[in-house]
Amino acid sequence: MNKFSVSIIIPNWNGQELLEKNLPLILEAKKNKANNIKEIIIIDDKSSDDSVKFILKNYSREVRVIKHTKNRGFSASVNTAARMAKYDLLCLLNSDVAPEKDFLEKLIDNFNNEKVFAVSLHEKGFGPALGKFTDGFIVHEPVAEKNNSEETFWVSGGSGVFRRSYWMDLGGLDEKLFSPFYWEDVDISYRGLKRGYKLLWESKSLVFHEHEVTVNKSRFSKRSRQVIQERNQLLFVWKNLTSKPLFKKHLKGLLNRIRSHPGYIKVVIAALLKINTIKVERKKEIKESVVSDEAIFSMFNR
Repeated sequence: MNKFSVSIIIPNWNGQELLEKNLPLILEAKKNKANNIKEIIIIDDKSSDDSVKFILKNYSREVRVIKHTKNRGFSASVNTAARMAKYDLLCLLNSDVAPEKDFLEKLIDNFNNEKVFAVSLHEKGFGPALGKFTDGFIVHEPVAEKNNSEETFWVSGGSGVFRRSYWMDLGGLDEKLFSPFYWEDVDISYRGLKRGYKLLWESKSLVFHEHEVTVNKSRFSKRSRQVIQERNQLLFVWKNLTSKPLFKKHLKGLLNRIRSHPGYIKVVIAALLKINTIKVERKKEIKESVVSDEAIFSMFNR
């Protein structure tokens, strides 16, 4: 029997249709003892649909429901559930993720290595991620699917497994900076790398992910989602890029981007509204990091 037990965490916001589709698959995976799933937590972020009623009516014995009294966003939802989870590993699954019945069988063994902080599930069609410093910005991109586990630049907050003790030491997802969504999982992954932990992608942990189905598109237009994504990328760089030489290159790249794309100034202003929080978090990263930015990018220079 594997020594690591798993808490499944599913954030929900008006996701009844997705839960109807995918929750039975997660319950089937729980029946597979090799997955070692001990609890399933659904954290509801004050939904206005009938998703909570649906869960309580059909799955009250199998699922633990935690409810926010106001809508707080993805990061806060996951953090609430992580604090209340009882077991060693946090398996974060968006409600639009459909797992195979054996999706954790091979993955859990990776945590026998105490350096491993998190392991990304194999979303069909996507391989591990590379991280690069390009034109003054930190970017990431997927590579081709592999046949074995490999190191990855980040682990998805919608389809990844995290060691709870390290998660808590890192303070969980940064809900102050990255709400309502985007870059929060890249942030906690990068902070883990800078503290000397390892991130892996496991080929044998297959899931199917309908990307961005959980984003409420009636509330967030395509343009507003783009601004949030670009703002959070900028916040991520300002918080985590602690190398002085690289940060100087970032400032040069930032000026070039503003000149080339005048509309980008809106993104910069949105990021500057959080500058006081950035200063505090940046000081913490400078103090606690043990691996340089340059060393991390060299790891993924493939």
